[in-house]
Amino acid sequence: MAKAGYSLQTGAAVALSSGVAKTILCVIAPAQFGIDLRAIDIGFDASAAATGILVEICTSTLATNSTPGTNNTTGTVNQIYGRSITAGFTGFYASTSEPTVLTPIDSFTMAVNGTVVRPWNFGEGYDTAVSNGMVIRCTSQSSVNVRASMIFERC
Repeated sequence: MAKAGYSLQTGAAVALSSGVAKTILCVIAPAQFGIDLRAIDIGFDASAAATGILVEICTSTLATNSTPGTNNTTGTVNQIYGRSITAGFTGFYASTSEPTVLTPIDSFTMAVNGTVVRPWNFGEGYDTAVSNGMVIRCTSQSSVNVRASMIFERC
């Protein structure tokens, strides 16, 4: 089956404050289809003296604080493979006010001076309903910067 794939990344480093959960990246599905998350890539720029960071993958109903460019920075969704169509995905990064309603579906703790690339095999991974979002949210116990990207398909 032919698929079309897309990417969204933080356009700049996103600052995390100690002890504060922050949505660092969110992709929003249009009304026609959902999001099938295929991979994430996330990295931090802290010293080895800092503690681990909680990374959560969440779905969001986008009930509030979910308009790109309002309480966040508008991101650019790029088609990276498949037949070219106008998909209608939008996204943002560096939320200053958390989108709602967030439902964590996966979480892990990672070192602050490393990078994680996490792909899912065919038939694995996470997806959303139409008009919902997929979010990467981080909570750090020290002030660090983070950059991340998502690879996703229509579902």
